[in-house]
Amino acid sequence: MQANLQEQLSLTDAEVILGRLPERIREALIARAAEIEYPIEVVIEMAFT
Repeated sequence: MQANLQEQLSLTDAEVILGRLPERIREALIARAAEIEYPIEVVIEMAFT
């Protein structure tokens, strides 16, 4: 099995990551995405880079 390399996180991947994070971190990332009006997947990428 070979993994596909992508430059950006997909919304599906972002949802999986959010589902595995502690609630307070998940809520903080969602709040930040709303505050800066960015898609959640972009905010997650910024948080982990």
